[in-house]
Amino acid sequence: MINKYPLGSAVLSLDGEDFRALFRSGSAWLEQHHQEVNALNVFPVPDGDTGTNMLLTMQAALEEIESVQTRGAAAVVQAAAHGALMGARGNSGVILSQILRGIAHGLTGEDLVDAAELVKAFQDGSNTAYRGVVRPVEGTILTVIREVAEALQQAGTLRDLRALFELIVHVATESVERTPTLLAVLAEAGVVDAGGLGLFRILEGMFRCLQGMPVGVEAAAALETVEHAGVLEGEYGYDVQCIVLGDGLKVEQMRHDISLMGDSVLVVGDSCTVKVHVHTDEPGTPLNYCVGLGQVDRVIIENMQVQYERFVSEGGPKGDEGLEKAEAPPLPLAALVSSPAMLGPIGTVVVTAGEGLEEVFRSLGVHAIVPGGQTMNPSTQDLLEAIEGLDVDEIIVLPNNKNIILAAQQAQRLSSKTVQVVPSKSMPQGISALLVLNQQADLDTNVKLMEAALTSVQTGEVTVAVRDVRLGDIEVAEGDFIGLKDDDLVAHGDTPEAVVFALLGEMEAGESEIITLYRGQPTSMEAAEALETELRDRYPEQEIELADGGQPHYHYIFSVE
Repeated sequence: MINKYPLGSAVLSLDGEDFRALFRSGSAWLEQHHQEVNALNVFPVPDGDTGTNMLLTMQAALEEIESVQTRGAAAVVQAAAHGALMGARGNSGVILSQILRGIAHGLTGEDLVDAAELVKAFQDGSNTAYRGVVRPVEGTILTVIREVAEALQQAGTLRDLRALFELIVHVATESVERTPTLLAVLAEAGVVDAGGLGLFRILEGMFRCLQGMPVGVEAAAALETVEHAGVLEGEYGYDVQCIVLGDGLKVEQMRHDISLMGDSVLVVGDSCTVKVHVHTDEPGTPLNYCVGLGQVDRVIIENMQVQYERFVSEGGPKGDEGLEKAEAPPLPLAALVSSPAMLGPIGTVVVTAGEGLEEVFRSLGVHAIVPGGQTMNPSTQDLLEAIEGLDVDEIIVLPNNKNIILAAQQAQRLSSKTVQVVPSKSMPQGISALLVLNQQADLDTNVKLMEAALTSVQTGEVTVAVRDVRLGDIEVAEGDFIGLKDDDLVAHGDTPEAVVFALLGEMEAGESEIITLYRGQPTSMEAAEALETELRDRYPEQEIELADGGQPHYHYIFSVE
């Protein structure tokens, strides 16, 4: 908390340390509420991840500002913006990173920031966020930042930054509440915009910081740890990070247990995928604990004492480089599947989840696979590292999820290579696109062919409703099996198989040539094979294929072509 300004006195300027505190509190307050944000999916599918994506984006910003040893406001905010840019996950995280990028641009060169300069910075943040989206949609996080910026412009000569943040929170609250009036699908689902609420929680946390108000017991402990880490002194242990994949993971219990093993704890996710971060003197303890709960992936162990000693011996951070990584590299996020030299001059990077689907993409000759999908969106940096890791100059990226497209486009802009993003929104679309890739044709020709292929396939997805909802003529209860056709909720039923047939009817599958079914983790092979047999009986004229997709959350994903 910022406690150098007594309550009742005006806060006329903020320096770099103040902005550090604001970012820490905004992130901590979002951590307390990120599950509330996750629950605001328009469709009642078990993959709400907006809150988690925004929290991980803020966490990346915090990690970056810890390496900036200056009291200058502009340098701290610039570091936060860079961290958020590289760590952005999902559409909400990317837009949040653009907001911070614009704010940083508005504060260029400022060591102390007053109210007038902050007002200008918020306007730059709004403008940058809108420019970063090809087709801005009102009733979203974009509306919230725009209405906040406009209200600040109209605030006139307001000089007290504490009062300015009070206005920011008030306007943001009202803006979030209005989002259903601007976006019909929100009103129909009975929710406000998740990204807008996430931004409000960050801003609210910053205001609470200025007011000296708590942002949560766990968050307060984490903030104290981060504050000590920022001065680069004392004893350091190990920074341990990993992702736990399992079934029925209990996030709250994991957070409690891991908090007993160290400090600077971050444990976020859902029952299938949990991101773990902890500082500890015994790195084996949290890792052994996680291994006992499920499959452990993306393990990073960094010796912070070695980092500190190197920092001292080399005279501190140089420019924007900050602390170097430990010598032992982390396990790569992107798996290099094939040598581009063997397969052709155009590299391919795909995002997918599930061992079976990974195998399908390998069989199609992709060069790198980035694990991810629903509830586990890869960051901009994850995608950029996969792109830069290929020994070719021209690369096509297939996100295979609508919530990963913006991060892929951001990685495209940051890469030194010629990169094209083919905006696939599902695994079947990505497979269809790869089938038409021609390594003898040039990049632009392939992009056109692959984009055309996206329209030739319909995608069906079957999962379980996580809440009651009525959308159009469809009314479902929590626990019902539901079906989505190209991301639209169009069917529900008592069994996953009944929903598959309902979706096939909506897709007019009897007029198609091929039906390809991918079995997910929640479905047994026996059930999938029985469904395959029934499909052959009902659709004798179509070619039926069954594959073991292994995707989480979704009982079946299938394509109709």
